[in-house]
Amino acid sequence: MTAALSYTHGSYTHGTGDTALLGDTIGANLRRTASTWPDREALVDVVSGRRWTYAEFTADIDRLACALLASGVAKGDRVGVWAVNCPEWMLVQYATARIGAVMVNINPAYRTHEVEYVLNQAGISLLFATPAHKTSDYRAMVEEVRGRCPELREAVYFGEPGWEEFTTRGERLGAAELDARDAELSCDDPINIQYTSGTTGFPKGATLSHHNILNNGYFVGESISYTEQDRVCVPVPFYHCFGMVMGNLAATSHGACIVIPAPSFEPRATLEAVQRERCTSLYGVPTMFIAELNLPDFAEYDLSTLRTGIMAGSPCPVEVMKRVVAEMHMAEVSICYGMTETSPVSLQTRVDDDLEHRCGTVGRVLPHLEAKVVDPATGVTQPRGTAGELCTRGYSVMLGYWDEPERTAEAIDAGRWMHTGDLAVMREDGYVEIVGRIKDMIIRGGENIYPREIEEFLYGHPKIRDVQVVGVPHERYGEEVLACVVPHDPADPLTLEELHAYCRDRLAHYKIPSRLQILEAFPMTVSGKVRKVELRETYGEPRGD
Repeated sequence: MTAALSYTHGSYTHGTGDTALLGDTIGANLRRTASTWPDREALVDVVSGRRWTYAEFTADIDRLACALLASGVAKGDRVGVWAVNCPEWMLVQYATARIGAVMVNINPAYRTHEVEYVLNQAGISLLFATPAHKTSDYRAMVEEVRGRCPELREAVYFGEPGWEEFTTRGERLGAAELDARDAELSCDDPINIQYTSGTTGFPKGATLSHHNILNNGYFVGESISYTEQDRVCVPVPFYHCFGMVMGNLAATSHGACIVIPAPSFEPRATLEAVQRERCTSLYGVPTMFIAELNLPDFAEYDLSTLRTGIMAGSPCPVEVMKRVVAEMHMAEVSICYGMTETSPVSLQTRVDDDLEHRCGTVGRVLPHLEAKVVDPATGVTQPRGTAGELCTRGYSVMLGYWDEPERTAEAIDAGRWMHTGDLAVMREDGYVEIVGRIKDMIIRGGENIYPREIEEFLYGHPKIRDVQVVGVPHERYGEEVLACVVPHDPADPLTLEELHAYCRDRLAHYKIPSRLQILEAFPMTVSGKVRKVELRETYGEPRGD
């Protein structure tokens, strides 16, 4: 009987735990944290030197919330934020939640046609923005599109007199008005729209509730044992779930402190912030950790206060993980897997998992969530150990794509399972390996090839600092394998002959890259993910040899 039950169980698992889901709104949860630890630091902005205790943080949030009410922002109105990381971004995040407005995160890398689309698609009436950052003049772009965005009635720029004026608008309002709005709110209300960075067409607005993102942040923090003693360095962008949920909400739901090292990722600024602010946790995608480890003066930073952190976005090479644990003191570092549509984390390694589980898997399902691996063609659950599409279900699944029911139905099936588009294998112990995207899987002459497997193998070559594998067109085989490599020493790059010699007798012949491209760096998204689609488009000229 036991064997039969185990067999029918297949690649399905659900997360159990002793801690119940939170039934709060984000505002109510923050107020409880502030009443428990009013004098503990909530937020530090390293660049400006500004600091907030939880009492000060909630007071500034309530001040901005009153200003939003005085400006006529109703429950459900969309308020956009187009900015790099700064304290004002966080104030808007919590103030909009406080009054039930829907905050719309806008990617700082967007150009005019993209921001125009988002302003109109979400129906944004009020926009907060950074005036400019590096080569992006946000004010000029807003002014260019404003006449084509009829619902946008006001734009306010952080750090300027207009921002200061805006925050004073609600001075005649107080607790009574906030309490009246609070009484109208439900934890299931939509509270956030995050646009997914689609590779084709316009992005889709994943619509998330208080319940979605507050619980996800809370349970991510629980998995790495956050308490009010933790200080979390967040160099990943707030506009992305990684920053605003796994960073901000994980911290504030536990009374921890958020440290902003810089407006956008800078490896040196990140390590300086960890050292100066005695951070216990550090976030990043693998390429960020690689950049930090490769600083010429890396060994001079005192990172001894680090205990944990989160690495997500793409697989972590084993050698990188070893250095993060040994040299950055992050013995309890965790790997997270998720997507914007699931708030974002579904799977996570735990603090006591071994190196193999941290590098070979993306963890096991979080409490109160379900995961399964299915045949992409039939939807039937696969036996354990068999590749298929990963699907997740539970409190974290988005309400839907904003104003796009047909695209929502393509992603979430009738059983409320979110189809991730990722190819995965569920092990016997419930841990999940991601073997590629359904779209990224290479089919060479009828053979299925998973880029992750080849990338992990090639990381062992002494000349390779970083590598990405993609499929490119081939007249005879349909596709062939291209390895894009960033060498350790640009003056002594890898050759195709050396690559073949390294792979020979260690990889099946059809998996050995037939093409090699040496690069100085990979094209990246703002959230730190490699743009594989750009690698394919740039270096994928069809060949027939």
